[in-house]
Amino acid sequence: MLKLYNTLTKKVEEFVPLDPPNVGMYICGPTVYDYFHIGNARTFIMADTIRRYLEFKGYNVKYVMNLTDIDDKIIKKSIEEKIPVSEVARKYSEAFFEDLKRLKIKPATLYPKATEHIDEILKMIKTLVNNGAAYNVDGNIFYDVSGFSSYGRLSGKNIEDLEAGARVEVMEEKKNPLDFALWKKAKEGEPFWGSEWGNGRPGWHIECSAMSCRHLGETFDIHAGGNDLIFPHHENEIAQSEASNNKPFVKYWMHFGFLNINKEKMSKSLGNFFTAREVLEKYSSEAIRLFFSQAHYRGPVEFSDELLDAAEKGLEKLKNLQSTIESALDKNNIDGINPDFDFQIFEERFVQALDDDFNTPQAIAVIFDFVKEVNRTIADKENLNVTFYASVKDFLIKTVENILGIISFDEKNLKSDALLESKVRQIQTDYDSILNVNKSSNTNESIKRLIEIRLNAKKEKKYQLADEIRKRLEEIDIILKDTKEGTDFIIRK
Repeated sequence: MLKLYNTLTKKVEEFVPLDPPNVGMYICGPTVYDYFHIGNARTFIMADTIRRYLEFKGYNVKYVMNLTDIDDKIIKKSIEEKIPVSEVARKYSEAFFEDLKRLKIKPATLYPKATEHIDEILKMIKTLVNNGAAYNVDGNIFYDVSGFSSYGRLSGKNIEDLEAGARVEVMEEKKNPLDFALWKKAKEGEPFWGSEWGNGRPGWHIECSAMSCRHLGETFDIHAGGNDLIFPHHENEIAQSEASNNKPFVKYWMHFGFLNINKEKMSKSLGNFFTAREVLEKYSSEAIRLFFSQAHYRGPVEFSDELLDAAEKGLEKLKNLQSTIESALDKNNIDGINPDFDFQIFEERFVQALDDDFNTPQAIAVIFDFVKEVNRTIADKENLNVTFYASVKDFLIKTVENILGIISFDEKNLKSDALLESKVRQIQTDYDSILNVNKSSNTNESIKRLIEIRLNAKKEKKYQLADEIRKRLEEIDIILKDTKEGTDFIIRK
């Protein structure tokens, strides 16, 4: 039985979808004015893992992630870069999708854009104005927070004690400093759309309400996002959606903990951040996903090179077993021993961990227990049947690949990755000479040269390059084995 923590009720609850086996899930995507930072990547990766697990459990997940493509920040960036607002949004939307792909995040069912939902936004605003939940001040439409009795329920804040927060725009014409803009009157030189209140553009909060209700219904199962969005963004979404539709907005609210650096929240406003692209220059996407999975999604995570280095080393254990499996499957030994190995107990423990509010740290612990036991079995039994290796592969695909997104048995090389290609070119002369060897008398010397290059790459934290060298050698039937004493190799016959 799957249980999850609901931010709205402050309790761990059994997950019961509104319309099983269908699940509607909405996650707040980026405002496309810059490259997203690695803290945002944590939210995207963990939401992806949750979506993957729901699909593993047999649910049909409609996964919607919005793109905010009109916003003050985008307008500011267009001025700085001296390009149209639409060009800023296009440029950083493309970068966003590139980075999602590199992080092995499955494509959403839909990526709705705010500018493509102006009609839905205006319809919702009109409903709020007509029923008295919003008011017009000279073409600016504001939501009246005082009229929503349960305002503050999600965040646990008391409306009488609230003051305008950092993201709440303070304007003299508002009745209450907590009232927020639904429609902003057009300013000179800014993009605008026509409305019955005059030219303008939507506020940030109303965009998500209009898009989520349009694609998932007026009430849907899961709304997810970072902890920093609980107030005011998600609080405001609830207020305007429920006042407009007169229905509960979302059944389960899920929020992801902060990524900290030097014990302080990583954020662009503080300037203490690294973009996902910068981190991907030093670490593999698999190690990044493993790093985030080693902490519970609701808790904080401290970001450091040391912890990511440790994740790369942990990943190496999985990759070594993967190589062993692929080598054994190629040999196709049908006459060997089929050991008495309890795969079911490991799957049960894995599922039990994720059923407990998506406890990925415990699930990762189960995976490494499994790897240890498989390696022990291989060491104890010299002549194992191909069926055993096929079962090990099936287990890893079902858990580590399909749910956690950490390894892939289908990827034979990463030649299309521009980053790896640029790194390969740095040592192209040596690389080409080594990869072009056949199994002649000078093979051992050539392999040792490549092992040395790989070792230096790992010391320089160029883990993707090191992994690429290992993969390329596998293509010519040379299997590397990393041990405490160093790296050895075997030539697959």
